[in-house]
Order: sequence, then structure tokens, then C-alpha cells
Amino acid sequence: MTASPDRWVEGATTPFLPPLHSPVRRIGRRTFDFSRQVAVMAIVNRTPDSFFDQGATFALDRAVAAAVQAADDGADWVDIGGVPFAPGPELPGAEELERVLPVVRALSARSDVVVSVDTFRADVAEAVIAAGAGVINDTTGLHDSRLADVVADSDATLVITHSLAAPRRPHPSPHYDDVTVEVIDFLRRRVDLALEHGVPLERIVVDPGHDLNKTTRHTLDVTRRLAEVAALGHPVLAAVSNKDFIGESLGREKPDRLPGSLAAATVSIMLGARIVRMHDVRAAVDAVRMVEAIAGWREPVREVHNLGPESAPRAGGVPDAEEARS
Repeated sequence: MTASPDRWVEGATTPFLPPLHSPVRRIGRRTFDFSRQVAVMAIVNRTPDSFFDQGATFALDRAVAAAVQAADDGADWVDIGGVPFAPGPELPGAEELERVLPVVRALSARSDVVVSVDTFRADVAEAVIAAGAGVINDTTGLHDSRLADVVADSDATLVITHSLAAPRRPHPSPHYDDVTVEVIDFLRRRVDLALEHGVPLERIVVDPGHDLNKTTRHTLDVTRRLAEVAALGHPVLAAVSNKDFIGESLGREKPDRLPGSLAAATVSIMLGARIVRMHDVRAAVDAVRMVEAIAGWREPVREVHNLGPESAPRAGGVPDAEEARS
């Protein structure tokens, strides 16, 4: 199904409101209303060769500290990974579990933030769900259908992502006749597979897989047509942060991709994404909450500007910070 902007957008300044099957969802220990709310997913990788931070949170104490800090900075949930998506040697499941399980346990004990684990292994998923994970984020698109069985037997939510290669295998020079149509078809088929294995519709999230087995032009096409993905009716996760499509579009290396990441996240929200996966939590939370405020989904934290004496410059003629920015 191809979504028409005229059909889905209520006005030039109104974000796309996707026809969600179940907009109000209990995920982990939090409830989300995706008809008027966007969740910020933070990223903590316990890998020595992670795409962006290159092992900065590989040590257990640093991983736990980063996860707790992300929650304190306003993240709605924290995604913990033990194996990079990028091609490389296989990491035994037992070692992956040793990396992620202690972080799940520590974060679940300290915060009610949603905890998700980026894994494609059913045994890892089963263990982390028992330890407190509320989401299994499978970037291989149910390469192993047993993962769906594990999620179905729990209260966890499943993220189904578009990608083509087997786990940790290369997929050079990907070709699509129409990348967005093919991504949608893939996601529809994998959602059907999850449903067949007993995962309830209200516990499924889809991710079009920005940059995963795609060129920059492919990812830009999927992003500008994200409303078509959202028209599937499942909350859409946009994992755009610091991706190569941003670097190649702007000519920026990884340390300089924050502005592009925030722009990509904002556009994705305007086109229907309801979860954004971001490295810089504080900046992302501010950007997302600002979009919600402009959309009329949330009230300002305070409102004094031009409302009376309290909005006037303070003693000495020095305006408050908000007045100074106006």
C-alpha cells in the first residue's frame, strides 16, 4: 500500500499520523501513546568494535554508567547490544550473553526505563527477557524464526528490521528495483511470520533498516517515503543516528554528524516514525520534545514569555535565558 501525503497529512504543518493498529502500548514498565508521543531510544554497545563509539562502553562499568545516564538524560528506553551488525567473525552466543545480561540486570534494577536488547539469537533473547528486557530488537528481520517463539511466550515487544544478509555476513552492492516497496514487502512478510509464531500484533514494531544492506541513495529514498512504511500500521523505529547516509550526504565524518542526525530524526517523525534510535540522548530528547510541542501533543514546560510582569527583564536589565534567545 502506498500512502498519499494528501491522504495522511492533515495540514502543511501537521506531522503524519500513521494508522496504528494499537497506538497505546505497554512496553516494559512504561506506557506509550504513539498517536501523540515519540520515544527516544538510547544506544549502549558492549562491543570493542561498535560502529560509532569504537568500544567506549565495552567495559561493564562504563556500559552500566552510560545506560543509567541515558535514562537520567530523558531516554524512554535504552538499547543494549553485544554484537555489531557489521560483517565480521561470529561471536559465540554465550559470549554475547555475558556482554549484555549484566547491563540488563543493572539497568532494570535502577530505572523503569524500557530496556531492549539488540540480538538475533533466541537463547540470548530468552535470558535477557527473564532479566528485565522489555524489547528484543532483531536487526536481521527474523533470520531465525525461533526468536519469534521466545517473544511470543513473553510480554516483550519485537522490533522487526529490514536487512538482507545473514547475521554478520556482507552484502555488497545491494540492488533494488524500488527499495521502499521492497522494504515494505519484506516487513509485511516478516510481520506475518511473527504473527504465525504467536507474537501479538500490539507487540510488533518495524524498522526499515537505515543503511542496512542499502546504499546512501537507497536510505534517502526510504527516509523520504517513510510515510509509506508507517502506513503498514505498526510503530516505526528510525535508527538514523550518525549513519553513513548522513555522513555521505553532508561530507561529514562520525564526530560531526549530530546536526544531520537530528534533522533525519525530525523528518522521520514528521513522516510517521514513533521511535528514534539516537546516540546523543540530551540533544535528541530536546529535538523530539520540541516536535511534540509544535504538533500540539505536549504542553510547554513553562509559559511566561509576553504574559505579564514576570516575563520582563530582571533587575539590572538582564533578561532571563529564554528572553535573551527570543
